[in-house]
Amino acid sequence: MLNYNLNSLSTNNNHQSAKQEQRLYQHLQDLARQQDPEELIGNFRALFIDASGYFIPEIWQVMETIIHADPDEEEFHNILNRSCYILINCWLQNPQLQKSIPELVSIFQVKPNNLPSCWTSKRVRTLISSFTETEKYVALQRLAKMFIRETQENTKIADRKLEKLIDRYPYLYEHCFFNDESTDEEQQEIKMIGRRQQQKYEIDLSKYITYQRLPRKSNSIENPTLMKDEELNEVVKYFTKKVHGCQTLRDQAQQFQTYCDFTCSYGTFKDGLYEYLTDTIDPGYSKCQFNRKLYDKLQNTWSDNNTQKPNDSLILGTCKKMLDFLVVESLEQPKHFVFYDLINNLGATIVIGMFLKIVLFCHQAKPYLEQKFSILFNHYQGATTGKVWWLVKSMETLNVAFSTNLVGINLWCF
Repeated sequence: MLNYNLNSLSTNNNHQSAKQEQRLYQHLQDLARQQDPEELIGNFRALFIDASGYFIPEIWQVMETIIHADPDEEEFHNILNRSCYILINCWLQNPQLQKSIPELVSIFQVKPNNLPSCWTSKRVRTLISSFTETEKYVALQRLAKMFIRETQENTKIADRKLEKLIDRYPYLYEHCFFNDESTDEEQQEIKMIGRRQQQKYEIDLSKYITYQRLPRKSNSIENPTLMKDEELNEVVKYFTKKVHGCQTLRDQAQQFQTYCDFTCSYGTFKDGLYEYLTDTIDPGYSKCQFNRKLYDKLQNTWSDNNTQKPNDSLILGTCKKMLDFLVVESLEQPKHFVFYDLINNLGATIVIGMFLKIVLFCHQAKPYLEQKFSILFNHYQGATTGKVWWLVKSMETLNVAFSTNLVGINLWCF
């Protein structure tokens, strides 16, 4: 649970205003414990959206004191954001109440019920309007979409917008929900949600594969992915069994790590990395242009360091350069033709396997790979999944790759 320090208040020189902020937070915490979500959202709306006619006059006086202290937009936005999270934190503890999170976030899009009754009311409404343009509100909206369930059951996956699938990919949470204004407490909460979702997925995947292997399959265990059963079985096999009858991807990573430990020069390391990444690529595809482009990219990467012994910093930096080339260039330049071409020619399993090989021998590159996928997710979030199925399939495959290789899941069940 996210526990805001009620004494950690906005940097306002007015001590009285700071005390009133504390009273406001305490009031909202009390309401969150006492009222059902519908009543609570109604009171939240009366206090912040309508900014008039609040049922407790003393709390409205608290709001007046805060506003009369003339906080700038950022200060008030921080107050408002904390107020939202006080309610959200309470509902997160009860799965039956989590559907109220989207309702709370959506009220910022509705118009007040009446004209402003005073200067304080008018000022609050102005500040509320500007709040909806901030990264803080965008982060709240993304969080809220995780808990929207009511229409999904009757909507085909292909017709849903990609953004509605965000809850399926915990490895995107930190990159999609965090922003420059996120507090430490908010980040901790998102990380906790991500861990819970990841653990649930791993358990569901383990159960599904286990029951698939039984003589009489159980129909009660659902496939936790968006792949067909046969596809999922092949993907799991690829990420856990020996590739081409020789070694698992983990075995290959360990062997390459040993090679790196004894490599005397950065130039030799890059040659080895090239062979390591391309040995599972179909020669019919690689002989066209891909291998040459990958090789040239590696050779041109920090060539001034070719004679020195590779260190952790050089290795990590090189892996990042490879992911820039293989997945997407950057947030500012979201070019991803290489990735799109790889997926369409080799399939998601082989391509994600190549990314996994990078992460298996250089674990520090995992957050960077996740960030790359968050860039693509945000780039296409407004598209229907049917139009970007290549990306959905890739993210589903990455889920399986991470769950079978990078966590404490019991591989015996695979």
